[in-house]
Amino acid sequence: MKISISLAAALACVAGIAAAEPVAPAEVQYDEYGAVAQSLTGVAGDPANGKVIMGTKSKGNCVSCHAAAGLAEFPFHGEVGPVLDGVGDRWNEAEMRGIVANAKMTYEGTIMPAFYKTEGYIRPGDAYTGKAPTEPLGPLLSAQDIEDVVAFLLTLKE
Repeated sequence: MKISISLAAALACVAGIAAAEPVAPAEVQYDEYGAVAQSLTGVAGDPANGKVIMGTKSKGNCVSCHAAAGLAEFPFHGEVGPVLDGVGDRWNEAEMRGIVANAKMTYEGTIMPAFYKTEGYIRPGDAYTGKAPTEPLGPLLSAQDIEDVVAFLLTLKE
């Protein structure tokens, strides 16, 4: 009976951890080099979904700027950003998470979008129409999307 109660308590704790809220964009802790050590969700990333996000225009659309052999089925690879082949050997998980969440924390002058940021930028429409939305804007990718993209990028080894 004691073992059953202990097991139930342990499972409840694990379920509580898994059900934890994702880290909000404004709460992400970047180190001095832009790395993010803590998972944004506490859930392992899905590399297969990360690959889809990277090639989907309405999501990450990473292939519009980057080329990678692992993304060959997605057309129209860009040449603006670096080739992603081998990035899994060049950066660790924390560094990769920081770059995907907000590359400007690592590379100050980069034109790569901050995929997990919701404040501190010019609102869409202000510079062109003067009719920017007034409601809060969400991040370009969800916390789990970031974890999935990072998981896929870590598979891109030399």
